[in-house]
Amino acid sequence: MSKRSNVVNMTEGNPAKLILAFALPMLLGNLFQQMYNMVDCIIVGKCVGDDALAAVGATGSVNFFFFSISNGIGTGVGIVAAQFFGAGEHSRVRRAVSNSIYVVGAVGIVMSLLGFFAASPLLHLLNTPEECIDMSITYMRITCGGSLAVVGYNTVSSLLRALGDSKTPLMFLIVSCVLNIGLDLTFVRTLHMGVAGVAFATVISQLFSTFCCVAFARMRNPYFRIAKDERKPSPEIIKKSFSLGVPIAFMMSTISVSCIALQWVVNGFGPVVGAANTSITKIEQIIQQPYGSLGAALSSYAGQNLGAGKTDRIRKGFFVGVRFVAVFSAIMFLIPKLFGRQIIGIFINDPEAISIGARGLMISSSFYFFLGMIYVCRGTLNGIGDSRYAMLNGFTELGCRCCLPKPITSIPSIGKWGIWMTTGLTWTITGVMSLFRFRSKMRSITGIMKPKELILDEPAADVQQA
Repeated sequence: MSKRSNVVNMTEGNPAKLILAFALPMLLGNLFQQMYNMVDCIIVGKCVGDDALAAVGATGSVNFFFFSISNGIGTGVGIVAAQFFGAGEHSRVRRAVSNSIYVVGAVGIVMSLLGFFAASPLLHLLNTPEECIDMSITYMRITCGGSLAVVGYNTVSSLLRALGDSKTPLMFLIVSCVLNIGLDLTFVRTLHMGVAGVAFATVISQLFSTFCCVAFARMRNPYFRIAKDERKPSPEIIKKSFSLGVPIAFMMSTISVSCIALQWVVNGFGPVVGAANTSITKIEQIIQQPYGSLGAALSSYAGQNLGAGKTDRIRKGFFVGVRFVAVFSAIMFLIPKLFGRQIIGIFINDPEAISIGARGLMISSSFYFFLGMIYVCRGTLNGIGDSRYAMLNGFTELGCRCCLPKPITSIPSIGKWGIWMTTGLTWTITGVMSLFRFRSKMRSITGIMKPKELILDEPAADVQQA
């Protein structure tokens, strides 16, 4: 293997160093993405207007649904490659990479057609305001029409991470974000293309990043240099990619629906509570990035070690995650108690909203450990092929957010504070379930299967049973 290769074997070496070194580039990338999203909104709002910003925002839940599908499928492809890599099946790793083209093509085309033709009825169904409905339809049709670029980038990034390379996706994520901002300014300020310009900027930058990422990977990663006999479609690999990816996509989609259900209760308490909750949500999106990056790192780490039959290293990696979550959650628990009002004050000016937001943040921060454990368990379980648990995970969050908020907030002594108690209880219930699931799945694979049995199509069904 080339000395310049970015492939990292995670079946050997110190688990803590491997996992944290792998997670750091992903964390930086996620934080950069959050910053870019804020800049993108500023450009739309300042250069086009409030209606345009509302139009883009109105497509948020639908676009997240499509993103969930592309991210889930990409994760499934990556898990397959990680397990083959850990088992030393180098030819099958390359076949997994080559077969990802067929997966990406099928999913991308279906998403593009569905998004384009369903844009108008979906946005009308969501009661999008009349003053921005036309701009919302335009934006959604262009971004969904370019779904192939989104699925392609997510899949290539997932494959690289599965092979231990989290730096290349970071590099081209930054390239994509910088290019997107530049195109936004060109299309919106110079060419006056409005929301269509913003949408085209997103698709072009993602497509450019995908091509660059693949070209760079072919130079630096031997598994992206495919021989002719490895390019044939493999029904086994394609089927396994979908069987692992679809449950993850379903879980993410279900969670987005559950958040919409909770928002319905929030809206009932008026704009002040709504503003406070929006501020808390923005803060927690940032706080969740380290947990998410750690979970993604554990997925690749667990996948490689499962393929190698090293279940003891999977456990060691899991407890590295638990220790990190414990320390980080303790810090995040203390900060709102000391600086809660100042943090909320960054987003809103109303004193009442700041007061509510600060207390709400203190309530939810008490449950951050369980939030972190969801990511650690889910990442590890995905890596060992138990992605079907993701569906149960999604149903649990949906059930909690649909069933708990109304009765809890109806208790006079709790009232609006039940909003954040519901969030915390949802994390707790899901986190405890995830811990029991991890324990049972580790028992089922330890000492029972040989390394290669863990990655073959039929025996793997035992690992994936819900």
